[in-house]
Amino acid sequence: MLYNRPTDSAVVDFRGYSLAQSSRALLGLALGAGVLCAAGAHAQSFNSQAGIWTLQDENASIGFTGRTDRYYVNGLHVGWTSPAGEVPGWLSGFGQTVLGPGDERVSLGLLQQLYTPADTQAIDPSPHGEPYAGYLVAQLGLVADTASTRTMATLDAGVIGKDAGGEIVQNNFHSLIGQGATHGWAYQLPTEPAVDLYAARIWRAPLGHVGGLEADALPSISGMAGLTQDYLQPGLSVRIGQGLDEDFGAPLLQPASGGGDAFITTGPTAWYLYAGAYGRVVGHDETLQGSDFHTSRHVDATPVVGSFAVGAAFIWHGFRFSYTELFQTRRYHGQPGAFHEFGSFAMSGQF
Repeated sequence: MLYNRPTDSAVVDFRGYSLAQSSRALLGLALGAGVLCAAGAHAQSFNSQAGIWTLQDENASIGFTGRTDRYYVNGLHVGWTSPAGEVPGWLSGFGQTVLGPGDERVSLGLLQQLYTPADTQAIDPSPHGEPYAGYLVAQLGLVADTASTRTMATLDAGVIGKDAGGEIVQNNFHSLIGQGATHGWAYQLPTEPAVDLYAARIWRAPLGHVGGLEADALPSISGMAGLTQDYLQPGLSVRIGQGLDEDFGAPLLQPASGGGDAFITTGPTAWYLYAGAYGRVVGHDETLQGSDFHTSRHVDATPVVGSFAVGAAFIWHGFRFSYTELFQTRRYHGQPGAFHEFGSFAMSGQF
């Protein structure tokens, strides 16, 4: 049975710049601010043992093709990763037992992700489209690095549904940039707890040199189990550049398979271009299949979702900037279009 009782929701008409234009402008300002901060660190010595702050945004409107808001609309992550070795004793012991040996770090973060159907102007969205949903969690993670591997485990705890603030964030941001409100949030998933455990292992395999540049391969396996998502995802990415041993790939927000927020600096600069392919075997996805404990809108999730990524990262004097373009196959049966495209921009600094 469909969930058809809307809550009270004001519909406001705004006009102005498109979200794609505004998102690009905001990312440009963020990049400029990051470069200015990095310039201030130019004279400082490199500190591979520093803590790392990360700000990351993923958005369907910053892709190469300038798509409008739909499906996975936005993901925002703010996180801190400790210096290597600075992990509480009880947590370090747990990490050594579960993740294996390596240089350990602990991470703390906040993550919000928003999902909408393709038609965001319909007051009563089609029951055959992706439901409106928000996901808001606090994150506690462990990272263990060796010379050739990175192992990560992260516990997410928060809410999915109305109390995740998806409607407030999206429509207030639209109001700020002078764009019309999204009308269908009255039919979003009801609030439920979100508790999920994410784990990943990445292997770093040098491939030699190409024209004086380094090349490597990063095979990976990642997965999540919990109340909102259950999946297993193998993947492979290939990089070419300089200073590839400073990280394990560009960061991406789950369920995409990224290299994580932690990186080291062994010289003034490092950079790389990369491409990757990933296949996610889906057991459960609450953002599509509807609420676990309430009646709600829902669609049938596809059992396998493919993702393709191309991107670049640049590390300069303790700061890392990365951009990735992702192309994702259909997540649910009947989803219009062959691919959903979105961009992922992240900047991190060692302090």
